[in-house]
Amino acid sequence: MLRSAAARVSRQAIQPRVLAPVRSQSTSQPAPAAKASALIDALPGNSLVSKTGIVTLTAATTAAAISNELFVLNEEVVILGSFAIFLGYVSSLVREPYREWADGQIQKVKDILNTSRAAHTSAVQERIDSVGELKDVEGLTKALFALSKETAELEHETFRLKQQAAIAAEIKSVLDSHVRHEAQLREQEQRDLVQTVLGNVQKQLTDKKLQRDILLSAVSEVEQLAKNKAI
Repeated sequence: MLRSAAARVSRQAIQPRVLAPVRSQSTSQPAPAAKASALIDALPGNSLVSKTGIVTLTAATTAAAISNELFVLNEEVVILGSFAIFLGYVSSLVREPYREWADGQIQKVKDILNTSRAAHTSAVQERIDSVGELKDVEGLTKALFALSKETAELEHETFRLKQQAAIAAEIKSVLDSHVRHEAQLREQEQRDLVQTVLGNVQKQLTDKKLQRDILLSAVSEVEQLAKNKAI
């Protein structure tokens, strides 16, 4: 009983001091509805029903604690409550800037991720396009290989024909030189034969007996022609 009386006395003593700043603050604020809305927004919870439930539960718990003398309202409790209210007010003031800052950071990270994803997508698409452009490389490579093979065969055939032409020209040159040599030999033999025959004839013509025989033969032929009246 003494404890409850002391609590009531302390509440009566503290209540004017607590209500005085509240009245002065209420006179300075133009819109009580805005203050109430700010206080409601400062309460934890996502909806008005949950916030109302929290306030009701807190008030009922406090009343039950005071009535059962489990909670004694003194200066320490008032200071603690004021500090809690101050922290709630500061948190309500800081919540929106912090939310904006957090949203800005989240959006910045999202932008970085989206930019990275777009760059990665663009790189992958460029790679796909480059690979798509190279889809005909196999056929083109086969065609170029066949063309190079045909070119090599033509070059080999050309080289072979050049070698054959060179060999044929060399053989022809050798044969021509051989024919010229044989012709020169035959000409030399013919000249030697003519010289030999002329030498023999001239030698025989120097023989007096042969000269007499030739002369007699010529006279005989002339006489024979005279007999036959050929001259």
